[in-house]
Amino acid sequence: MSTSSMSRKVALLFAITCGLAVANIYYAQPLLDAISSEFGITHSSVGIVITVTQICYALGLLLLVPLGDLLNRRWLITGQMLISVLALIVVGTAPTSMVLFIGIAAVGLLAVVTQTLVAFAATLSAPAERGRTVGMVTSGIVIGILLARTFAGVLTDLAGWRSVYLVSAGLTLIMAGVLFRVLPQSEPRRESLSYPQLLRSLFTLFAQERLLRIRAVLCLLIFAAFSILWTSLVLPLSAPPLSLSHTAIGAFGLAGVTGALAAARAGRLADRGLGQKTTGVALILLLISWLPISYTPHSLLALVIGIIFLDLAVQAVHVTNQSMILNLRPEARSRLTAGYMVFYSIGSATGSIASTSIYAYAGWNGVCLLGAIVSATALIFWALTRHVK
Repeated sequence: MSTSSMSRKVALLFAITCGLAVANIYYAQPLLDAISSEFGITHSSVGIVITVTQICYALGLLLLVPLGDLLNRRWLITGQMLISVLALIVVGTAPTSMVLFIGIAAVGLLAVVTQTLVAFAATLSAPAERGRTVGMVTSGIVIGILLARTFAGVLTDLAGWRSVYLVSAGLTLIMAGVLFRVLPQSEPRRESLSYPQLLRSLFTLFAQERLLRIRAVLCLLIFAAFSILWTSLVLPLSAPPLSLSHTAIGAFGLAGVTGALAAARAGRLADRGLGQKTTGVALILLLISWLPISYTPHSLLALVIGIIFLDLAVQAVHVTNQSMILNLRPEARSRLTAGYMVFYSIGSATGSIASTSIYAYAGWNGVCLLGAIVSATALIFWALTRHVK
């Protein structure tokens, strides 16, 4: 495979692999009740399963993703996926809660293979197609996040919660084999850095690249808004007067998928030099989306429209961000991706904690107001920094 172009089929393969890998850290969310019952973990403590996964994912961003600038990515990607298969089997067969936590920590750590794939996809793409390719691959990630809960719920109903991780292990093993055949054997000469130097250079990149700092802040804000919606959405939907089932609530993820797919085109606009305009339009749409979302208790149609707008906006900015920063330093694409995605983790965690706290004090209107404030902050920040390219 030439480094000057990347076929649509290979980009789609990358997107599917990314979706499958990132879903592994979201499967546990609808399974907490089942895990709590089986291992005798109290409901107040079982949330640590999610916390451990997210902390280890953040560690993986800092410790594993930069290796893509140092090692052969073909071996790095397939190696991480094979170890991930073992971790998923450990979770799916865990006899005790301690073994479960060890397995789930490894799953979170290794799920960062998605970001190595994004950086690799950018490297394998022709400059004129880089944004389109990054858009397709990152759409796979967002779709994986949104559909993970639905997939986990259906499999749990059919064969128990352990089947979710065992089926994922089988699919991951198949994808690792396919990728090993498809990925190129040789790559351009890599950085001659030691591992500690590689990690230190991550901070140097932030100091030197103003565009990276700006786009990282936008990343934090848009994913805080994303988490504010998706973390707390189950609360008004499951409460009276709506009182929807978990299956029905999970189906709203399909509306988010629609928005994510539509946003894949944002990468093409970035390829044409329209990254800043695309960001501005998307952030305006993000702010507007909270108006229909605020009508959730009265209209599920308004919620669906709001979800489509919000996910379209978040994904459009995310794709544009990555398209722009991955052009800064071709030799440091894995480190650029790692540094950028740390802000994704911070934003997601902050949004999750804030939304549930606000809901307890101010209800759904408070959550929507918080989301609108975060979105307006992102829009103002973009307006003040839009001249930086």
